[in-house]
Amino acid sequence: YWECIHRTKTPIVCAVNGYALGGGCEIAMACDIIYAGDNAVFGQPEITIGTVPGGGGSQRLTKAVGKSLSMEMILTGKPIDAKEAERKGLVSKIFPKEVLVDEAIKTAETIANHSKMATRMCKQAVQSSFNVGLDEGLKYERSIFHATFAVHDRKEGMTAFVEKRKPNYEDK
Repeated sequence: YWECIHRTKTPIVCAVNGYALGGGCEIAMACDIIYAGDNAVFGQPEITIGTVPGGGGSQRLTKAVGKSLSMEMILTGKPIDAKEAERKGLVSKIFPKEVLVDEAIKTAETIANHSKMATRMCKQAVQSSFNVGLDEGLKYERSIFHATFAVHDRKEGMTAFVEKRKPNYEDK
């Protein structure tokens, strides 16, 4: 269901404030970066209504938090709070709910200021790590790294670094 989120080339920063249960948790996990408000709760409670996660919950949750916690959450329907979600790697940061969206926007702006081409390549490299073994993933990473040497933005970024100035990316 949520593959359109996962497959978009633009990185998506998600801000969860309150409950992200079932499909809400699956939508969050389809995003690239998850920030949580201090009141956030994550879970896959489908078992409590006689069904199973259907939008990637069993797969993405297991990759994020490991088999044991994923099994516990999915088989009992019990959710976890923001602190446990951060400890287990489901979310990258927790913020007070009053500043959560502002912090997510700041991160999105930071990402948006980088080369769009390089940003897409980074996202592809990280996503590939979920679908291939380490050797194949390293080979893919090297191939896109070498591909950046034919890109204007790589030259501009490295030149700006040497000249101690902000790069002017042209996305080419």
